[in-house]
Amino acid sequence: MKRVLRFSSTFRCISSSSTARVSPCRPALSLYYRAGLLSSPYCTKWSTDSTAMDLSNMRKKYKGDAECFEEDQLVSLDPIKQFGEWFDQATKCPEIGEANAMCIATATKDGRPSARMVLLKGYSNEGFRFFTNYESRKGNELESNPHACLVFYWEPLNRQIRIEGTVERIPYQSSCEYFHSRPKSSQIGAVVSRQSTVIPNREYIRQKNAELEEKYKDSEVPMPDYWGGYMVKPSLIEFWQGQTNRLHDRIVFTKLKDGVSELGEMQHLAEGGWVYHRLAP
Repeated sequence: MKRVLRFSSTFRCISSSSTARVSPCRPALSLYYRAGLLSSPYCTKWSTDSTAMDLSNMRKKYKGDAECFEEDQLVSLDPIKQFGEWFDQATKCPEIGEANAMCIATATKDGRPSARMVLLKGYSNEGFRFFTNYESRKGNELESNPHACLVFYWEPLNRQIRIEGTVERIPYQSSCEYFHSRPKSSQIGAVVSRQSTVIPNREYIRQKNAELEEKYKDSEVPMPDYWGGYMVKPSLIEFWQGQTNRLHDRIVFTKLKDGVSELGEMQHLAEGGWVYHRLAP
């Protein structure tokens, strides 16, 4: 079957048939592999539909079995302290730009999910704190369904932490103290942006921002009543470490429910009302 070599940002083999196929690139392309222009000895699976691309060959190595994450490597049986250990390592890793960047997933009352990245601004035994606009999509969803999931992914360390729990607004005074600790430009930005509302164009918020910069150039920016902090109070914390053979490590801590004292099958008692177990990858 005739093959056509397309030159674009990368080299791909495409079939003249309407069905996607995978075939080895011709030996004549070996010089491109030696030159480092092609990263795989197999062409990307490609179809006549230019939006359909098979990425099944995209794969990277994680840790080897000798570097697995065993239960005896937990620095503490308190999952908040274990989080602190991994978070500290992430902040010290030069390849990680924002160790406190996390995905927060929320859902409507009828279960329609949404997710976005925010920044963790503090944690303690009480929970994990972040700030946002209360009238945003996530704010509205948390108002009707006060449950959320946080995900930290630190790719250079091959580690991920998932946190599930209920969500509560933090006290007004705590939000106010954090608001006024931010750079003034960030405070004005929070006032300007009625997050998740439709606006005509960027010039609209650029102009509003300029107006407020002038208005508050010699005075304090008042914290808007639609802005503040949330606390995610965890009921589950999972520590994941990637393994090259895909037998990933998953150690999960869950909070014992009130009145429950018996451990489940293969569960182990932890600290502070937590239990833990290992999950299959």
